[in-house]
Amino acid sequence: MSLALLRPVLAFAALACALVSHAQSPGVTPTSITLGQSAAFTGPAAQLGIQMRDGMKAYFDQVNAQGGVNGRKIQLVTRDDQYEPKLSAENTKKLIDEDRVFALIGYVGTPTSAASMPIFTEAKVPFIGPFTGAELLRAPLNRFIFNVRASYYDETDKIVEQLLTVGMKRFAVFYQNDAYGQAGLAGMERAVKSRGGEIVSRSTVERNTVDVAKAVGEIRPKSPDAIVMVSAYKSIAAFVRAMKKQGYTGQFHNVSFVGSKALADELGADGQGVVISQVVPFPYSQAIPVIREFSDLAAKSKIDVNFSSVEGYLVAKVFVEGLKRAGKVPTRETLIAGLEAINDVDFGGFNVSFSPTNHNASRYVDLTIIGRGGKFLR
Repeated sequence: MSLALLRPVLAFAALACALVSHAQSPGVTPTSITLGQSAAFTGPAAQLGIQMRDGMKAYFDQVNAQGGVNGRKIQLVTRDDQYEPKLSAENTKKLIDEDRVFALIGYVGTPTSAASMPIFTEAKVPFIGPFTGAELLRAPLNRFIFNVRASYYDETDKIVEQLLTVGMKRFAVFYQNDAYGQAGLAGMERAVKSRGGEIVSRSTVERNTVDVAKAVGEIRPKSPDAIVMVSAYKSIAAFVRAMKKQGYTGQFHNVSFVGSKALADELGADGQGVVISQVVPFPYSQAIPVIREFSDLAAKSKIDVNFSSVEGYLVAKVFVEGLKRAGKVPTRETLIAGLEAINDVDFGGFNVSFSPTNHNASRYVDLTIIGRGGKFLR
């Protein structure tokens, strides 16, 4: 066959390959990439979902304004799960089967992510940057899960290390009675076993409630040096207030999922002195490049700069970097390969490392404290 006759055949073959590739990649068109997020947008944990979404969307909007990634603009479909596992599982099926998303991103919570895990794993859909540090999303390795933040093991280890340094050895754990709370409790038990100290009381609160009377009654008589709290901001605020009314003067520590800004707002003057571990750079330091970058963008987008929105922003940046490495016609498999190729990349003061055997990007943990007027200090 002559070259002149062969050219149309080759062109048709290339077009056919492209069409097949698109057919094999739900959520991908020549002009768009569709992502899905299930999170709480109503109910007692709503601020967590709202802030996470705002941070992601701010970066996606900026990327889209510059033409997208390889000409494709990123669309984010969100569904409200009210921080309830059953709703999250239902939303995940709908995002995959009805909305035909390319990948899932920015889910909020351990119980909700755990309920969704069998669904997205069976469907082989990448699950990127969940707002949880639970070990069940980390070990054993699930090749579809990419964790951007540090784990609750990392956070609780840092908290216990700090408390022991200042001479505090007797701890209580106040935790949500679900997979999230259990993950935080396991982290505390692991840290105490490794570093020393003693857990003198363990008490729970039900998810999406503020019924803390039983926990206060169990913990207050033990007079722990410090209480490590593993719940969302509404129940934590109720617990802190109730303990202070009972005369407790020890320290309160939280893991990051609490929703730092939401907790500070909820507690008001009662928040002063409450310590929170963080897994992203300090949002109020213009000396950090990624914070300076996000602050400028947030001002234009008219969204709040806080720990949760910064986390959303970083998750979006990591996804886009993986998408750029996934090729001109991305598939879920090439996205996984693209993310795994992100090795020791500095995102402006926040380093990320993935590999085929490691899908946990960071072990960064910092400690912050709520100061006067709800302002955060390091």
